[in-house]
Amino acid sequence: MGVILYTYKNGVYVNLTNRCSCNCVFCVRSEKDSVTENGNMWHTVEPTEADVIREIDRFDFTNYEELTYCGYGEPTCALDTLLETAHYFRKHYKQKIRVNTNGLGRLYNRRDILPELNQVVDAYSISLNAPDERRYNEIARPQFDNAFSEMLQFARDCKDANKEVQLSVVTYIDEEEIEKCWKLAEDLAVPLKVRTFI
Repeated sequence: MGVILYTYKNGVYVNLTNRCSCNCVFCVRSEKDSVTENGNMWHTVEPTEADVIREIDRFDFTNYEELTYCGYGEPTCALDTLLETAHYFRKHYKQKIRVNTNGLGRLYNRRDILPELNQVVDAYSISLNAPDERRYNEIARPQFDNAFSEMLQFARDCKDANKEVQLSVVTYIDEEEIEKCWKLAEDLAVPLKVRTFI
């Protein structure tokens, strides 16, 4: 089993699964086995709820403000484990909970998962990746035909639920496309974070 709980910069992250409903052309997973010095993030066996809770209880969260579900996969692809461990964390720890997601969890799970997530999640960071559907399909290479529109609707629905929401793009795309992403985020009234492509 790969690393479950890891730190990156000033954050604590949960690496739940290696499953993902996208195959982004810039994904770091195709380049290396970890984003940190904490060890290999590829799971030979996907962690159980008990595995994740054990790692949470071993960790000292004193100097951290949040726990983020984000790793070498899309966390909503392991929805049951995400929900159970987030409920546990909410009960025993005071830090807020964030989910970094591609926003396609409803398509992947074939139902509306947002009410369940909203019970325990405080904030969402959603991968926008591109300013329009054509480029999104080229870059994110999702397994669903209507992925771009669903991702945008997921962002709207998170915002309507009064959750903290941001969209993100990577500088894999050019400046003109990033400007269009800024405009799209502005139209949605959602902040945009531009991450540097390494």
